[in-house]
Amino acid sequence: MSVIKEFREFISRGNVIDLAVGVIIGAAFNGIVKSLVDQVIMPPIGLLTGGLDFSKLEWVLKPEDPATEAIEKVAVQYGAFINTLIQFVIVAAVVFLLVKVVNGIRRADAAEPGPETPAAPTGEEALLMEIRDLLAKGAAPKVAVSAPKAAVAKAPAKAAVKPKPKAK
Repeated sequence: MSVIKEFREFISRGNVIDLAVGVIIGAAFNGIVKSLVDQVIMPPIGLLTGGLDFSKLEWVLKPEDPATEAIEKVAVQYGAFINTLIQFVIVAAVVFLLVKVVNGIRRADAAEPGPETPAAPTGEEALLMEIRDLLAKGAAPKVAVSAPKAAVAKAPAKAAVKPKPKAK
């Protein structure tokens, strides 16, 4: 049962799914490029070269014998290879442009400043945070409270009050 669980975890990873989607889209893109090369690009090139169809260009090594029904012809089909090279160049150019756009977006994102870091706390805020932390730990802060010297000097002196004698 662990092999099935491990396989399920492997398949459910995001990069495996992304790869599968890429392969499927790539196969569909291959059909588009093949059609573009065979039906749009090569006919004008063939017209410029005097009606030459590149896909039919071949170098025959052994011609077919018309007396037999079996296909005996051996040929190097370099025209089909030329078409494939053109398809490759188109796919490579599109992939290059796609990667260039993605890299440009990544550079732009990296150049943008991120969220600003908060300013350092002031002395009063730091003291309050320290008191908060001590209270959260359950320890009472040791704070010495003293009156300012100016307040002590200005305070009036209290007269000694004698207790009143009790009436008998």
